[in-house]
Order: sequence, then C-alpha cells, then structure tokens
Amino acid sequence: MPSPTKRVFFRKHVFDVWQDVYEPAEDSFLFAENLAVREGEKVLDMGTGCGILGIIAAENASLVVAIDINPVAVRCAKENAKLNGVADKMFFVQGDLFTPLKAEEKFDLILFNAPYLPTEPLEGKTLIERAWAGGASGRTVLDRFLQGIGGHIKIGGRVLLMQSTLADVDKTMKILEGKGLRAKIVASLDLPSFETIVLIEAKANSLQP
Repeated sequence: MPSPTKRVFFRKHVFDVWQDVYEPAEDSFLFAENLAVREGEKVLDMGTGCGILGIIAAENASLVVAIDINPVAVRCAKENAKLNGVADKMFFVQGDLFTPLKAEEKFDLILFNAPYLPTEPLEGKTLIERAWAGGASGRTVLDRFLQGIGGHIKIGGRVLLMQSTLADVDKTMKILEGKGLRAKIVASLDLPSFETIVLIEAKANSLQP
C-alpha cells in the first residue's frame, strides 16, 4: 500500500490521500458541508478520489457505489472506507463514468465533483490531471456525465454536481432541465482565481432521454 502524501480531516472523518490522487480542496469541502443523505438511499459517488464524499454518504446510505477512472484513487478510497468503518456499505470500481454500471442500475442520489477546469490540449493526460482537467471549455467530462445520468437516476432521485463558473453553469442548468430534472444552485464559493464554484442540486421529478 502506498504511503499517504497527506492526511486530511473533515469533522469526525479522516482520509489518507495517496500520490496521484486528488487532494480534497475548497470544492470537496463545500460539497461535503452540503451533503445530506437520507436513511437507506442508494448512492453513486462518481469520481470518488480519496473517497471523501462516498464515505460521508455511507453513514446514512444503504449502499454507496464509488467509481473513479484512476485505479490508484479506487484503491486509496477503499482503504479510507476501512479507516472510517464503512467498507461494508461501499463498493468500489475503476472505470470511465457510467461505463462500469449495468444499464438498468439506478440510484437515489448521484454525486459528482466534476473535472471542470478549462485546460490546454496537453493537460489531462496524467492520473492526477484527470481529476480536474475539463478540456478547452471545461465541459469535456461534464457533458458526458450529463448525457448519462438519465439512465441511472430513479424518479424522485437527486443529482448533486459541483462545477465552476468557468465552465458555463447556465448550460448545465439547461441540459438538466431538458432532461426533466429541476435544478438549482444550493451552495457557492468565490475563489481568488476569479471564478465561483457552485453546487447544483437537480431533482428527477420526471425524466427525458
């Protein structure tokens, strides 16, 4: 097992962050502070990283499926689930967005702290860069995620999505609403980099393909 490069704390939880795994930052903590999971919900933690959101969700969830394209992150998150005593309620899988899931598998809550930063063409090649690199518009991964959510969210379920104003929040809201989800911004934080990160909640009262 790799040695942690850093130990991160959030409330009563502790997370060891390995090399090549995204270290929780302002976006992670804003998301965590506004994460409310109902008792017994089935949760999908997309892009789990060190596992911070999925592990917090597992306190109330019946099951958390944690996915990451980075195999090192998957192993790191699995160890953190053991460290926080929730490994029995979590399932970890390496893969690209929804591709590891069965077509009919649906969730009450989908979480995604998306790679949303606009990047240069050569960025996003390494494991760690994939955690934040969103392509020229910041929307390369975000748009693929939005196209896939309809097949994996239950009617009455919710999506919680973190992104930056640098990646066109209005477009995200329109896509969500076009799919039959009622979307609103539930939290935001201004950063010194002349951007605002926003947490969007979208409720699936009805769904369109």
